[in-house]
Amino acid sequence: MTATASNLDLYAEVTRSEASLRRFLHGLPGVDQVGADARAAGLGTRSIKTSAKVYALDLAIRMVDLTTLEGQDTPGKVRALASKAMRPDPADPSCPQVAAVCVYPDMVATAKETLDSSGVHVAAVATAFPSGRAALDIKLADTRDAVEAGADEIDMVIDRGAFLSGRYQQVFDEIVAVKQACARSNGESAHLKVIFETGELQTYDNVRRASWLAMMAGADFIKTSTGKVQPAATLPVTLIMLEAVRDFREQTGTMIGVKPAGGIRTAKDAIKYLVMVNEIAGPDWLDPDWFRFGASTLLNELLMQRTKMTTGRYSGPDYFTLD
Repeated sequence: MTATASNLDLYAEVTRSEASLRRFLHGLPGVDQVGADARAAGLGTRSIKTSAKVYALDLAIRMVDLTTLEGQDTPGKVRALASKAMRPDPADPSCPQVAAVCVYPDMVATAKETLDSSGVHVAAVATAFPSGRAALDIKLADTRDAVEAGADEIDMVIDRGAFLSGRYQQVFDEIVAVKQACARSNGESAHLKVIFETGELQTYDNVRRASWLAMMAGADFIKTSTGKVQPAATLPVTLIMLEAVRDFREQTGTMIGVKPAGGIRTAKDAIKYLVMVNEIAGPDWLDPDWFRFGASTLLNELLMQRTKMTTGRYSGPDYFTLD
C-alpha cells in the first residue's frame, strides 16, 4: 500500500499545533484493557510444530539486540559482546548472528571496530538514557556524538513527564529534532528507535497514543522499555504497539518496526512474541529489520534450546559465555 496525499495532508495538519495533535491522540479508539489482556493470553497459548520451532529459534536469535548498558562497561567487555554477536555459538558455524549490539555512545567506536563489516549493527542509547531528563541541546549532542562515532541505530527515550502532563507537542518536536540529528553528512541516516518506557505510561490508551505520536514524528522503530523500569515488555503492551504499526501502515503505506525490551528471558516467551507478530501485524514483520528483542539474557536460552533441537542434548547455562 502506498501513502495517499490525503493521509499525508492529514498528518501534516495534525502536527501543526498542540491543540490539533491533542485532539488526534485523544480521538484514537480507546483500548479495551480486558480484551487486550485476553487476546494476548490466548495468543500465548498457541503451539507450533517442531520444524517451525527450529526456524523460530534461529529467527529469534537474528532479532536479538545484544546489550550492555552498565556503568562498569569496559572496552574489553564490549569487544567480547561484539564477538559473541557475530558468533553466538562458536561450536556451530551455522548459528546465525544477532541483529545488533547496543551500547552507550562512548562505546560505539569500540563496538564498530570489532564488528567491522560483519553486518551486525551498532545501536547506541542516547537522549539522557534512561530518564530522558535533559535539555534538548544535550540530547541532540548526545545523538550526534553517537552517530559520528558510527552508530547505525539510535535508541532515544521520550520525556515521560512531558507526555503524561499532556505536552505532546514537546515530545513530538524532540523526536523530530533527534531524527534530524541522526542524519550523516553523506546523506544517510541512523535508524531511530523511540523508547516509551511503557511501565511508566500507566494506561494502554497512553501506549497507543505514544505509538502514534512517535510514528508521525518519524520513528523507524517503537520500543517498549529501557529495561531499567518494571514492568518492562509485556505481551499486551506489545500487542497494542503491533496494532498501531499495522494500522499506520494501512493508512500511510509506511512500515515501522517494534522492539519489546526487558523481561523476555525464555525461548518459550520469544516464540509467544513471534506468534503475536504474525497474528497481529502480519508476516512482513517477522524480520530483524522490523522486529527486535531487547533482551540479552534471552540469547543463551535460545542457544541452549537450539542445541537441544539440533543435537538432542541439552547444554547447561554455563556452556555459553555469560553476558
